[in-house]
Amino acid sequence: MFVYIAETYTNYFTFLNLFNYITFRTGGAILTSLFFSLIFGEIIIKYLSSLQPIGQPIRDDGPVNHILQKSGTPTMGGILILTSILISFFLWSRLTNVYVWISLLACLSFGLIGFLDDYKKIYSKSSKGLKASTRIILQILISLIIILLIHSQLPNELKSSVNIPFFKNLIFDFGIFFFIFAILIIVGSANAVNLTDGLDGLAIVPVMIVAMSFAFIAYISGNINFSEYLQITYIQGSGELTVFCGTIIGSALGFLWFNAPPAKVFMGDTGSLSLGGALGTFSIITKHEIVLAIIGGLFVLETVSVVIQVVSYKLTGKRIFQMAPLHHHFEKKGWAESTIVIRFWIITIVLALIGLSTLKIR
Repeated sequence: MFVYIAETYTNYFTFLNLFNYITFRTGGAILTSLFFSLIFGEIIIKYLSSLQPIGQPIRDDGPVNHILQKSGTPTMGGILILTSILISFFLWSRLTNVYVWISLLACLSFGLIGFLDDYKKIYSKSSKGLKASTRIILQILISLIIILLIHSQLPNELKSSVNIPFFKNLIFDFGIFFFIFAILIIVGSANAVNLTDGLDGLAIVPVMIVAMSFAFIAYISGNINFSEYLQITYIQGSGELTVFCGTIIGSALGFLWFNAPPAKVFMGDTGSLSLGGALGTFSIITKHEIVLAIIGGLFVLETVSVVIQVVSYKLTGKRIFQMAPLHHHFEKKGWAESTIVIRFWIITIVLALIGLSTLKIR
């Protein structure tokens, strides 16, 4: 909206030209989604609590302290996150940019899957939501639509290419197999964030750090001068994703206000799937798919721990970890929840620095 006002009335009010700058609008997007969350968060949480008398169903096989301490806490906090993103998106984004609409579609579509999953858990009063096969099929179908839309916008030479970090000219063209690769990126990103969301504040801060990193990546990828200087792929129009990342950063900060220990609300699958799907989409548009795996390495570790646990148990009948995902393993070992959360945040910051260094070290 503000971009339209600026383009229409800048000749009369020169200060409106500020709204044409991506950096200014990103700052506005962060503050808007943050303040919306802070102002309306309590109202939304009270409403969610009224619909969920027993709160989010807790896993029976989970840590004992979860059953004691987290019982009664409402879920579906992703509704607060998505609402904050939407308000900020329509105020600050350049609505003529196709990439922001594709990203919004990914965010909302995965959020809808998460909402259905959360709703079924609440309705059935069980920690089991949608069937795993149903979830995956829906996620694959949505991812395919997202990838086809991105594919239709990118230049021919970039449609199926994958850049290898730390190497300037090491680029692979996956051809038709890029669709499989890209589906794995989006679906994997969404479910990795979902698996990480198990402790108060554990997932939302890494999501915010990854979003900050991709705000920077999107900005330089969409700027022909910066991308040429750093010798990274220039994607015309991708700079506008910086503003979208800003909406996520602000909403994440606002949600953290209520999700900080002891959490008043959980984001649920509504939040984790939508945020993970958006991050995966950002990486494909900016052609930094592998960099996402580096910056979001914490999400990868959590996912790998689950895979290792399942494979080991099926093949040998033995478990590698006391419990998966990885954060529950450390809980079982006696680590305090706050210790696990803060140390995992530190790991994410280090991985983000490593991932961003790939932009220069080539």
